[in-house]
Amino acid sequence: MNNASSHNDQTIGEYIPETYIPHTESHGTKKLWKTFWILTFITIIDFVIYFIAPAGLVRNVTFVAIGIVKAVFIVGTFMHLNDEAKFLRWMIILPAAIFLSYLAWLLLLEGSFVNFDKWLRTW
Repeated sequence: MNNASSHNDQTIGEYIPETYIPHTESHGTKKLWKTFWILTFITIIDFVIYFIAPAGLVRNVTFVAIGIVKAVFIVGTFMHLNDEAKFLRWMIILPAAIFLSYLAWLLLLEGSFVNFDKWLRTW
């Protein structure tokens, strides 16, 4: 048999670039779609709250809380933090959530300081 023989005499599982067809495997697409629908649902709730709740500090704090929940979910899913040890997850998520909550509180407080000042005087 010469070297220019056909590829029909190859053994099963042998890699030949000209005839190789990769097997289609799901690389977490089910998990990605689940993540997509969960984030879509949370965003729809966020959108509905925007139009139903009256403008004010409570609505802004709600948006910040929902944003932190979505951020934790995204970090856990796409950065594979859910696969880590529970202690490591909390060591990363808890300080970030506390810092972001504090930063948002400062921004909201300074943004509506005039109203907050009036609110404090009523006490």
